[in-house]
Amino acid sequence: MLLLLAVAAEGRAQALDVSRLDGDPVPARILAGDFDADFVPLGDGRALSERETGVHWWRITALEAIPASSDPLLVLHFPYLSRVEAWRPGDRAPLRRALMGADADLAHSARAFFIPLPQGLERGQHVDVRLHAPTPITIGVSVESAAWSHRRDLAYAGWRAVILSTMLVLAVLALGFWAGIGERAYAYLMVTLLCQVLYLATLGGDLRIFPGLAGLLSGDPRAGRVFGFLALATSNGFLGHFLELRLRQPRLLRALQACSGVALLLAALAVFSLSPYVALVGNLVILASVLLVLFASVSGSVRGQRAARFVLISWLPLMTLVTMRVLQLLGVWDGPYWLAYAYPAGFAVAGLIITVGLADKMHELRRDRDQASHMASYDALTGASSRPVIEDLLKAGVDEAHKSGMPFSLVFFDIDHFKRINDTHGHRVGDECIRIVSLRVRNRLRTYDQIGRYGGDEMVVLLPCTGLREAVGVAENLRSAVNSRPIAVDGAVVDVTLSLGVAELQPGESPGQLLERADAALYASKSAGRDRVIGHIRPMLRERGARA
Repeated sequence: MLLLLAVAAEGRAQALDVSRLDGDPVPARILAGDFDADFVPLGDGRALSERETGVHWWRITALEAIPASSDPLLVLHFPYLSRVEAWRPGDRAPLRRALMGADADLAHSARAFFIPLPQGLERGQHVDVRLHAPTPITIGVSVESAAWSHRRDLAYAGWRAVILSTMLVLAVLALGFWAGIGERAYAYLMVTLLCQVLYLATLGGDLRIFPGLAGLLSGDPRAGRVFGFLALATSNGFLGHFLELRLRQPRLLRALQACSGVALLLAALAVFSLSPYVALVGNLVILASVLLVLFASVSGSVRGQRAARFVLISWLPLMTLVTMRVLQLLGVWDGPYWLAYAYPAGFAVAGLIITVGLADKMHELRRDRDQASHMASYDALTGASSRPVIEDLLKAGVDEAHKSGMPFSLVFFDIDHFKRINDTHGHRVGDECIRIVSLRVRNRLRTYDQIGRYGGDEMVVLLPCTGLREAVGVAENLRSAVNSRPIAVDGAVVDVTLSLGVAELQPGESPGQLLERADAALYASKSAGRDRVIGHIRPMLRERGARA
């Protein structure tokens, strides 16, 4: 943008007068001077501001001499899908110009129509322009030297390439994310970006690199309107989904969906109709959508919604540019020269920022999911694995041991007289005892051992690649780690001991059978006086008894 502004600043403004003739007389009578008195000066030589569709005549008069030595060009800026026929002094046949089709000037960029003035213009000489305007439009007018025009063409071509390439890359990324994670918001974003690219490329003449397509679309605003309306509908769908309006602001969502429905209806009508009322209603729907999104993003930002802040940062400049452009098309004002550059750039910048915002939202959702998964996988009090997780780990460990032939053992333990601790000191002290016992036990385990809370004060330790003898030694180590010193909680000093049962996996044994044998060993440990380790060798079935 700085380059373009610098380029604009270097050019010397030419004194031109612009006048308009209502109607479309035959060219011969215009050239003969029959309507000279009917041209109405507009007092502004900077633009052809056409508020009506159809064909009209314009006269551009030099108020000072334009020398031929500079290879001057009369430049009609950003004509979009308009077409012109230009008669220079002495011309009998017009010079025809269009961005696409047979009259496209491929020697220059699509930023303007270029009318060579090989003889220059004397003061008071004029160029007559017959303008075919399919939509209301404001076309800037200036005179540039050939060398200067070439420099501006290079800047414009580079600028358009960056904008359209950025949007296409973002659309491909959105497609990849949609295919990879199935998030519907990425599909909305992809379609929105593609429709915006087609809209800009159709109106801006970038599609003329495809001659057949360019000839089909030349001078016909219907394709651009269809792409524009589709971009509006999908953009509203994306923003409603991204801002979670269904949950946060359902009334705004319904209003936005109504705008999308009208936009889709207008897209269908635009295929068959060139009526200016289609464009008029479409522009009003765009303004309504802009206001709804602005209100939703501002209110969401006030409530601390991160997605709304991203929309506000990315969409506010775009919404401002869109509003300015719509007001320009509605004939409310002519608009600044740079708007034609900034308007398409707004789409690319908004798409880039909103893609970052969508990635941030996906990261936030993933963080929440990981947190929920962690809460489901780990016991909140002890930090040990939850019962469903330790049961899954037990099943996986048993299957692996059966396949590899390596030993596998299990330790089942609980706190002795835990009910008495709760009754005497309260549940807060009891919970703290469970937490500290779990911490002391984990500190004595190997990195590949697993501990899980099975229920209440009962815990399970999985010992891969460990036979019964070694497992009993590990259990003794756990017992001594707990009973080596009392636990002090809120002024209460509690002597805590463990009863532990150990069992080694037998050939063909299931996880349930292994757990049952370890439980039987634990029961035996309690029956033998508690604060001890008992290893279970033979399978033994029993009903679990009540424990103190």
